[in-house]
Amino acid sequence: MTVGGSAQAGGPLRGVTVVDLTTMVMGPYCTQIMADMGAAVVKIEPPEGDATRYISAGPAPDMSGVFVNVNRGKRSVVLDLRTDAGREAIAALIARADVFIHSMRAKAIAKLGLGYDDVAALNPAIVYTNCYGYSRRGPDGDRPAYDDTIQAECGLPAVQQQLTGRADYVGTIMADKIAGLTALYATMMALFHRERTGQGQEVEVAMFETMASFMLVEHANGAMFDPPLGPAVYPRTVAPNRRPYATSDGQIAALIYNDKHWNAFIDAVGPPWASEQFATLAQRARQIDTVYGLLAQTIKGRSTQEWLTLFRELEIPAAPLNTPGALFDDPHLNAVGLFETVDTPNGPVRFPGVPTWLSQTPGRVAGPAPELGAHTAAVLAELGLGQEPA
Repeated sequence: MTVGGSAQAGGPLRGVTVVDLTTMVMGPYCTQIMADMGAAVVKIEPPEGDATRYISAGPAPDMSGVFVNVNRGKRSVVLDLRTDAGREAIAALIARADVFIHSMRAKAIAKLGLGYDDVAALNPAIVYTNCYGYSRRGPDGDRPAYDDTIQAECGLPAVQQQLTGRADYVGTIMADKIAGLTALYATMMALFHRERTGQGQEVEVAMFETMASFMLVEHANGAMFDPPLGPAVYPRTVAPNRRPYATSDGQIAALIYNDKHWNAFIDAVGPPWASEQFATLAQRARQIDTVYGLLAQTIKGRSTQEWLTLFRELEIPAAPLNTPGALFDDPHLNAVGLFETVDTPNGPVRFPGVPTWLSQTPGRVAGPAPELGAHTAAVLAELGLGQEPA
């Protein structure tokens, strides 16, 4: 039995029920994607609601844009898990669910009697996903964490300092979102294992470990080897001249990188600084900041549109500089149907929708975000519980 309402038809996770005890962005972003892909997601909220309801602009005081986006298509059930009635209700939900996911620290979830052993005793086949700041298997396991602190600890501001001369956070909550995507794929792999074997299991996804792994994809570089062959940094990404190029009337992003693109550019433009010392990718990589500087000198001599036209003729990756707001009017994004408008009690909402495409089981925006506690009575009735827990 699927508890929490019928999921949107056709998605690959249709029939999967998720008990979602996450807040803020990491966990809710994971479960938002699951809802868009057909899962029935029951969002358990305390009486005051998820704090993300109140952190940004929205059509109602408890319906901020961030909350509305990452909690779309879910059902909100208000439970006080410190009460017997609240514990009874969540136990009944767990018994019928496929996935239980939370974002509480290990001590806090254990205090509620909802650690993995407790939940598996109710439903041995459940996939139980922990979303932590730090793995509980290490000495920092019970430390609190937010995106800013994880960005700092994984080295992201230090890399920005090498690039710009100032230690800055990246202007998006990168750690939260990447960890949310990691929680999604880890949960899906556990569900795939259960599909083959019938065996549930515990999954742990920590922001710090996730971002450390993410940063070291390229920045491990020479430090990976024994003995080390160089510092833990990928030189191209921290070259001081790596920035959008100024044109005669604006700015443009372009990467004239591999030998095919480089030779096409040199043949078409004929810059006076072109020489054999830049002939191969390996040569350019060793002096990448010099290369960026020389390109900057040349690109400032023509307009943005002139360069875009030329780069597209040469099939060199290039793009204008957009703002996030401009994405809503982007011709390509609208042509592929990224945005979906959904009617909600507070008016229509134009959601940035599902960025992936599946030919047989496509996802779509699962529906509006729930008002606080909007589905408490209905879900409890589905569980056979006659009254709303206090």
